[in-house]
Amino acid sequence: MLSRLLKEHQAKQNERKELQEKRRREAIAAATCLTEALVDHLNVGVAQAYMNQRKLDHEVKTLQVQAAQFAKQTGQWIGMVESFNQALKGFLVW
Repeated sequence: MLSRLLKEHQAKQNERKELQEKRRREAIAAATCLTEALVDHLNVGVAQAYMNQRKLDHEVKTLQVQAAQFAKQTGQWIGMVESFNQALKGFLVW
C-alpha cells in the first residue's frame, strides 16, 4: 500500500512537471512571437525613415545643383546688365 501511494505521488509529480514544462514552452513561444511582432513593427518605421532620408538627400543634392546653376546664371545676367549700362552711358555721353 505504501509503495502504491509512493508511485501515485511520483506519477502526479511527473504530470505536474510535464504540465509546467509545457506551459514554459508555450510562454517562451508566445514571448518569441510578441518580440518578433514588435521588432517587425519597429522595422517598418525604420525602413520608412530610411527611405525618407534617402529621398531628402537626393532632393538636397538636386537643389544644390540648381542653386549653383541659378547663381551662375544670375552672375551672367548681372554682367550683361552692367555691360548694357556701360553701353548706355557711353551712348548718352556722345
